[in-house]
Amino acid sequence: MPEFVLYNAPQSTCSQRVRFVLAAKGLEFEEHRLDLFAGDQLKPDYLKLNPNGVVPTLVHDGKVIIDSSVIAEYLDELFPDPERFVPEDAAARAQMRSLMRFIDEVPTPAIRIPSYNLAFLRYFRTMSEEEFLALAESKPLRKEFLLRMGRTGFPKEEMEAALDRLSRALKRMTEAISASGGPWLLGGMLTLADIAVMPVIVRMADIGLAHMWDGMPAIDTWLAAIRAHPAYAKAYYHGALLTEKYPELKDEIKGRR
Repeated sequence: MPEFVLYNAPQSTCSQRVRFVLAAKGLEFEEHRLDLFAGDQLKPDYLKLNPNGVVPTLVHDGKVIIDSSVIAEYLDELFPDPERFVPEDAAARAQMRSLMRFIDEVPTPAIRIPSYNLAFLRYFRTMSEEEFLALAESKPLRKEFLLRMGRTGFPKEEMEAALDRLSRALKRMTEAISASGGPWLLGGMLTLADIAVMPVIVRMADIGLAHMWDGMPAIDTWLAAIRAHPAYAKAYYHGALLTEKYPELKDEIKGRR
């Protein structure tokens, strides 16, 4: 059995975080790509590994680790080389974890709303109401989210609230980069906080929301730097972006501009 087995999904933002860390550490792993719309994450065998019914899940030498932020810190603790993502200074670690808490509570859930309305809603529209309700009931962590969305998408008010949360996250990033001197959130060291917010910014750029950081050059510099990291291409293999999974999105995005 391989040392590392990763259960994840190509377009899952939380999966992208973990793939980045594994690649940066040079850790080989066996990848199981789950089809989330087929319900692979809700099958009994997977729920035994991750009772939350979400991705990713990492199995390391038979030990099961869940939650992308937990997995990332676990990997950094065990494998500090060749690149460490957690500061040695206790105050800097606390600052990083505070940023991660903000990222997990504000922009990470917020990006799901435009993502679902733009890309994933077409899948739910093909369901009957009974099928949709059954799917929502089967989701340990996403039931309320799906019920709010329904088969017609999130209403304008929720979209506006999600975009406001994303705007606040961009402002928080800009302030952190300015205070630290950049190019990363905490200065010259790429940390788990940067990796945590990476999928949000990449997703925003992918679905036509990059205009939201017009006038914030630090975000453009930050994004260019994360894309230039050798681990980025491995984390974002072809099909990881929504516009690669759904090529028709490119025309839809252009039509909205």
